[in-house]
Amino acid sequence: MTATIRLTAAQAMMRWLSVQMNEESQRFIDGVWAIFGHGNVAGIGEALHGIGDDLPTWRGQNEQTMAHAAIAFAKASKRRRAMAVTSSIGPGATNMVTAAALAHVNRLPLLLIPGDVFANRAPDPVLQQVEDFDDGAVSANDCFRPVSRYFDRISRPEHLLTALPRAMQTMTDPAKCGPVTLAFCQDVQAEAYDYPKSFFEPKVWRIRRPEPDRGELDAAIAALKAAKRPVIVAGGGVIYSGAEATLLEFA
Repeated sequence: MTATIRLTAAQAMMRWLSVQMNEESQRFIDGVWAIFGHGNVAGIGEALHGIGDDLPTWRGQNEQTMAHAAIAFAKASKRRRAMAVTSSIGPGATNMVTAAALAHVNRLPLLLIPGDVFANRAPDPVLQQVEDFDDGAVSANDCFRPVSRYFDRISRPEHLLTALPRAMQTMTDPAKCGPVTLAFCQDVQAEAYDYPKSFFEPKVWRIRRPEPDRGELDAAIAALKAAKRPVIVAGGGVIYSGAEATLLEFA
């Protein structure tokens, strides 16, 4: 029989994130930005309080500025580390959309965990809920879909068993890297579930370093040889690959 541990969905999420490591034996998600006192206090807020320094909480005053700070951390960490940002339902969540767009266009890892409508729809509406239920399957968090590399709605505690690994796969993939949005129903955050203990074993995520395509490389070499005064315009990939010294030597 598989050994299990009973946790709320929010506790399970934070415990799992705390043991996802990079190749330098550092937490990939270094911490979580949060504003306490909002609708997610009984779920994510309680989970963050319980986990303490194993996954530090950073307190902010506005969701957009918290998300931008998380983006800056990911960029300064050369995409090898990231941060999570939480919010309540409604305007607290939509405040993060602009930051999601920035992370999306710049291919920077960012984990957004906005609160979502109650999965059981009781009570409905809840404090700060902005949804108009002409379509009961849509919430305000659906506006994250166009600016997320991976989007999922956590409406059952066991959804985390697949959603969290997919989130990490996205944030650690050089080609797909970008913001991940896990819209977390606020009632589900506090629901308990018997999770497999093996789910919380530490895992090291290795960022792939694919070799360049030989044909594209040959074409670039030919173009450089034919140029009289070539100009190199280098992007962030040089920094993320640790190739600054190599580029300088080549130039």
